[in-house]
Amino acid sequence: MTMRADLADWIALNMVRGIGPRTANQLLDRFGSPAQVFGASRLALETAGLKPETVQELHDSEILEKANAEIERLDALGAQVITRDDEDYPPLLREIHDPPIALYVRGDLPTASARPCLAVVGSRRCSTYGVNAAQALSRDLAAHGLTIVSGLARGIDAGAHRGAIEGQGLTIAVVGTGLENTYPKEHKKLEEEIIAQGAIVSEFPLGTPPLPQNFPYRNRILSGLSFGVLIVEAAEHSGSLITARLAQEQGREVFAVPGNITSQTSFGPNFLIKDGAKLVQYWRDVVEELPRAIKEQLLGLERPLPLTNDGAPAQPQFEEFILTEEERKVFDLLSADVPAHVDQLLLASEMNSSDLMNALLGLEMKDRIKQLPGKSFIKRM
Repeated sequence: MTMRADLADWIALNMVRGIGPRTANQLLDRFGSPAQVFGASRLALETAGLKPETVQELHDSEILEKANAEIERLDALGAQVITRDDEDYPPLLREIHDPPIALYVRGDLPTASARPCLAVVGSRRCSTYGVNAAQALSRDLAAHGLTIVSGLARGIDAGAHRGAIEGQGLTIAVVGTGLENTYPKEHKKLEEEIIAQGAIVSEFPLGTPPLPQNFPYRNRILSGLSFGVLIVEAAEHSGSLITARLAQEQGREVFAVPGNITSQTSFGPNFLIKDGAKLVQYWRDVVEELPRAIKEQLLGLERPLPLTNDGAPAQPQFEEFILTEEERKVFDLLSADVPAHVDQLLLASEMNSSDLMNALLGLEMKDRIKQLPGKSFIKRM
């Protein structure tokens, strides 16, 4: 881990206006370390292509004072900074063209990024089908040893994180704000759950607000952390397609969940599939694209069925999933993509309200359906 004095130099370099990740990496390659960048002469820095006002800020002691104050705020937040030269810096991210020189982290990024990571992204204005697919696939992939990476946004991103948490796996949220700013605000509880089962990551200094330009900019980190990107619903001009393009440029795999051809948010994944992205229906479709050794390791996490006395695999017994006649009747009326309101179910099932509510409660307790806001229900995928 970077020593505290050196850490202030890394944080300060990351805070200088006019120096983005690409320029910062070029300066580090040229001068050797952040301390040597700050110690370089005006002529050397201007020769390296920096503007006079940027050189002035580098030579102003105030920037290091800000960095030391930032470290104190990070300590109070229970966060840390991992620099490009740290052993804990994610190796795949280091390979991209313009890796962030400093990652602000809450949680356990080294552990979460040590497993194969898959970015799962998509539309904020998604359909029930889309968020259901993202959550189900992320749950199964996380349960089989993949770390799910997403952006903490509404819609598909939130579904991906929640699926990973349901699967008792790991998840990483790459955010477009400072670490102490939860965006959107209603994801505060989700954010804390992610910290407990992975990490929240940002390249932006503390106090950075949710500026619109930050979100497409951070997408290179989403794909950079991951061996591949899975797109679940994306309109024609969307940040998710930017992430897919970045993944292709970084030499990463691109996956897509097919969608209804009449839906605007299906344009992105369907276009990507036509362009060569792998179509994904089940979690195995993703795992099959991993290197053989990793794939065998992940598939080995599946527990084999016990054997019967004659040596044949025993069939699993899911007594808790056996449905009553009323539950089966209601379950068959539901779909995995179109929510059904309780009034619709009351008419279609021809049951009285008491029996219907008992059947719905039973199905929820058996984890076969999910209740949505407004007394609507949908099958779990």
